[in-house]
Amino acid sequence: MHKTEKARDKIFKESEEPEGLRIKGYDFSKGRNMNELLDSYASTGFQASHLGKAVEIAKKMRKEKVTIFLGFTSNMISSGVREAILHLVKNKMVHVVVTTAGGVEEDIIKTLKPFVLGDFRLDGAELRRKGINRIGNILVPNDRYIEFEKVFTPLLHKLFTEQKETGKISTPTEICKRLGELGDETSALYWCARNNIPVFCPGITDGSMGDMIFFFKSENPEFKLDVTDDVVKLEDLVLDAKETGAIILGGSLPKHHIMNANMMREGTKYAIYINTAMEGDGSDSGALPEEAKSWGKSSADADNVKVQCDATIAFPLLVAGAFVD
Repeated sequence: MHKTEKARDKIFKESEEPEGLRIKGYDFSKGRNMNELLDSYASTGFQASHLGKAVEIAKKMRKEKVTIFLGFTSNMISSGVREAILHLVKNKMVHVVVTTAGGVEEDIIKTLKPFVLGDFRLDGAELRRKGINRIGNILVPNDRYIEFEKVFTPLLHKLFTEQKETGKISTPTEICKRLGELGDETSALYWCARNNIPVFCPGITDGSMGDMIFFFKSENPEFKLDVTDDVVKLEDLVLDAKETGAIILGGSLPKHHIMNANMMREGTKYAIYINTAMEGDGSDSGALPEEAKSWGKSSADADNVKVQCDATIAFPLLVAGAFVD
């Protein structure tokens, strides 16, 4: 056989027909149809297909009425993703929330004063001179935290008075509920409190609330918070659920706190991760769903997916596809 014929055989190697969806995107000649556009993601390929799978998994969670744990880092509340989260808790579409300190305090701050769009490349020293903090391309002037202190410090005084009178030590979930009761209908915490959706914040001192607790405790050294009661409460929710599912935006503490809790029942039945973290550094933030199976955080036959995408883009689309009736 001539060498070119051998080369041709290599190039045009006989193939088998793979099973699966045929790749096809949305046909824009049909005009703008949100439902059909979202449906087309499943057959688009790359991360769009992962998002399409996430929509289908979320629909299964709702249909089967599993207990849904929603986790998110504080930057989701800093951004307009807050309104997508608000939709879920207002309509009782999730059952447990886990977030960081910023996810609590910034939700309340936004009921008082808005955040402002800036730019990723603004001069940090100049912003500091003006008393403006930057979260990515979102600007938060210091007066927002001053306004929040007017809400949070009086609450600490009430909790400390109750502690002295009854001996009861407050928990982060109780603080989140009490803050929600002080909020308004634009607040996700307000709807969580109203709908009895517990909000867990195991890292409650890692933020402005921690600063204010420091100042308060310097004058009231006997004031205490109990995170151990919240661990029991979270595990009871996991163990009492018929089935569990997780939707987690970002990584960090909320992701691990939810998945680690579900290890107590040999893992979630469903899991959706949306983040941009890479798995190569061995962090839990970047870990793929398959790694969670090795720990028993996801069940061996769990239906799960990671959408490697900025959650400010992907999560509103997930909500539109699976949580808007």
